[in-house]
Amino acid sequence: MSLLISFLMIAGLVFFTGGAIGIVRYPDFYSRLHPAGKLDTGGLVIILSAAALYTVQPLTLAAIMTSIKILLILIFVFATSPTAIHAIVDAGVRAGLKPWKKERAARGKQGS
Repeated sequence: MSLLISFLMIAGLVFFTGGAIGIVRYPDFYSRLHPAGKLDTGGLVIILSAAALYTVQPLTLAAIMTSIKILLILIFVFATSPTAIHAIVDAGVRAGLKPWKKERAARGKQGS
């Protein structure tokens, strides 16, 4: 069981690392929100699953209740994170942020 928990923790950290790299490397606001939403939600789901498995190991009523609470947090985050990302994108559209285009970036380099 501890091998599975360790694997899940490492997999979650890989997801978080991928999200951090995507946030740094992508060129504009909209592109950066994609890894922020997808990979952070995925990483958190995997890490919270590992935490729920870890806390249920001494099979007692208190341990089961703690694991159920962790799973409820997981469901809450899984439902609210994509909704929050959508709201942030909508705010960007309403503020008039234009998506990055390759042509615009190429014209900017020619003028320099």
